[in-house]
Amino acid sequence: MAKVVRLYWGYMVAAALVVAWSQQWALPVIVALSVGVSAYAGFQVPVWCGAVNRDGRTYCRNNAYGVLMGCSKRQHRWQKIKMIVLRSKVGNVSRSVFPTAKEKFNGALAVGGLLSAVAAVIVPVVTGG
Repeated sequence: MAKVVRLYWGYMVAAALVVAWSQQWALPVIVALSVGVSAYAGFQVPVWCGAVNRDGRTYCRNNAYGVLMGCSKRQHRWQKIKMIVLRSKVGNVSRSVFPTAKEKFNGALAVGGLLSAVAAVIVPVVTGG
């Protein structure tokens, strides 16, 4: 049970974030939950690596942690982040970072967490509350 909680705690934080927005909790709590969800999805959620193999056509199917991180192979660790930055590799990002529905969901979770954090900071400034 402890291993399951350690691997999937971010989904519980995402559920708490939904409750926090619907119940209008304090903004620091919402920001903290948002950052936690984004960090979990980006760097800790269990996924496939998805980095491009040496043949240039297939993708690594080793276990990895986080949508942005690679597996234990040294070449794969930062390859996905490099693909986002390098202009010639941007076309391969969606195939390597989001090869399955699970990775697409986790990517949406990461983006949602970031948008939530931004909204929690900007909304009070705009509304004066």
